[in-house]
Amino acid sequence: MVPPTDELTMVLVTRQDLQLSKGKLAAQCAHASAECVLSAKRSNPRSLDRYLRRGARKIVCKVPDLVSLKEAHSRAKKAGLVCHLVTDAGHTEIPPGTETVVGIGPGPRDQIDKITGQLSLVN
Repeated sequence: MVPPTDELTMVLVTRQDLQLSKGKLAAQCAHASAECVLSAKRSNPRSLDRYLRRGARKIVCKVPDLVSLKEAHSRAKKAGLVCHLVTDAGHTEIPPGTETVVGIGPGPRDQIDKITGQLSLVN
């Protein structure tokens, strides 16, 4: 078993204020996850392979608003973690350019928890 400090994870941080439908939220999280995996493939393919082989753990949590979303993104970038801020194309529920989700990881769980550990899970 992998020690929790060495476990790789991905956290998807969503905006609660947008009140997206479940389907739209799922699509936005999928965009974030896919972009993070592509980024990890370029920057650290060995770590990505280990993440995928060990179950590709993902957590979906929420922040109240855009300011909090951008703060999570900024902190992840400053920590040197793989991250991606999703900007919606505006074809369905929200205007074009709306920032919806930040994907963080795959990366070390202990490092990501420093940024997202206090956030509530999406229910």
